[in-house]
Amino acid sequence: MRSEAGGGTMVVDLQTDPYNNNHHRHEIITGNVHKPRPKFGDILKADHDGIFPPVDPIIINTNLTHQRFSSVSTSTMSSGPTSGDGSPCLMSPWARVSPPWAADFNEDNVLETNGLIGSIVREEGHIYSLAASGDLLYTGSDSKNIRVWKNLKDYSGFKASSGLIKAIVIFGENRVFTGHQDGKIRIWKVSKRKPGKYKRVGTLPTFKSLVKSSVNPKHYRGKNSVKTKHHDAVSSLSMDVEVGLLYSSSWDRTIKVWRVSDSKCLESIHAHEDAINSVMVGFDDLVFTGSADGTVKVWKREMQVKTRHVLVQVLLKQESAVTALAVKLKSSMVYSGSSDGVVNYWQRSKKRVFVGGILKGHKSAVLCLAVAGNLLLSGSADKNICVWRRDTSDGSHECLSILTGHMGPVKCLAVEEERACRGKGGKTSTVGEGDRKWILYSGSLDKSVKVWRVSEKMAAWREIDEPEAESCA
Repeated sequence: MRSEAGGGTMVVDLQTDPYNNNHHRHEIITGNVHKPRPKFGDILKADHDGIFPPVDPIIINTNLTHQRFSSVSTSTMSSGPTSGDGSPCLMSPWARVSPPWAADFNEDNVLETNGLIGSIVREEGHIYSLAASGDLLYTGSDSKNIRVWKNLKDYSGFKASSGLIKAIVIFGENRVFTGHQDGKIRIWKVSKRKPGKYKRVGTLPTFKSLVKSSVNPKHYRGKNSVKTKHHDAVSSLSMDVEVGLLYSSSWDRTIKVWRVSDSKCLESIHAHEDAINSVMVGFDDLVFTGSADGTVKVWKREMQVKTRHVLVQVLLKQESAVTALAVKLKSSMVYSGSSDGVVNYWQRSKKRVFVGGILKGHKSAVLCLAVAGNLLLSGSADKNICVWRRDTSDGSHECLSILTGHMGPVKCLAVEEERACRGKGGKTSTVGEGDRKWILYSGSLDKSVKVWRVSEKMAAWREIDEPEAESCA
């Protein structure tokens, strides 16, 4: 396990490597028993059999005014109750679950609870990707189907010709980009006449660019040429809406930059020495990448004459693979999940220095991350989702809850602020920043999507309803 003293360095410049041997983990430690750490490739293909059981989270926080770790912060934890039959969020084909409260529990109180709302179970394959926008939810699986849900009802769907769907990005009101195992990015458009009808309108790289490269290969092998084709799975997609750029990462160790307006590949960067698992558009024209080579890199976008990206910093360098990234733009926060179950986090200060800490809440690899307000959600191969709350006063984090219920690794997360579920009469109340509620969607290799309600008030709710919950420490 990472010791408190051994994990304090969160910034690595390009010239020095302050990491010591404490960062090179060769095994997972459970009590006094040492078990070999599973290979990263095995984690990606893992089913629900043989996954390690959950462990109590350990949260190591950092006072952002110092570059040393502070004391361990703990909080009670439990999975939340499920909402009852009166909730408008429960609609077919969503599976209902028995409510833990008395029969006279009214609807208004049901809507105030946190925890599981319902599940989608369709035998279409493992769920590899999710995207949510308003009342629409997109799910991608290894069946090559993209299913569309509206207001929690089966609404529409479309299918790719090949390649399971590893990433989904929604652009505007009528375009969807999907990244596939076959190395291609497909573009879909919603019909204006038939809102539920989706049509494929393009593929990245475009057929035109592929023809040019085959007709005149020498030109495309030149120093200034851009290699437009991914030669392995597209692992993630991230959109910068303001400048109209789409970023794709791949297991071929490259990230590519696409201009949305004309589908042109502007740049291809050999960014890492192993498969790239995540790319995320950040703040201040920064782009973050995480790789199986154990590094998190920071790239600066420059657009004076033409678009290009320059490596400016390496935030993390470790033995364990980096498996997921998340960015909170407003607070200049960056999160990375690793194959050893650790979440690293950094906040960029006014002096443009990244300072942060680590969160230990999972027994197996962290496979996905999502940010909602001051909450961080982490999904893992241990089948659980940890809910972390960030203290805005000092930047520390605490575990609010562990959401349990999946029978397989949690592969993807999507989150939207709660709007659809209202109380009696359709009334909603104005809430402050810390009172906001979120609908969390989690996709798993158990072939299901679960829907949860989470909020920053989860700790207070748990103290009332589950006083016997175990401690995180």
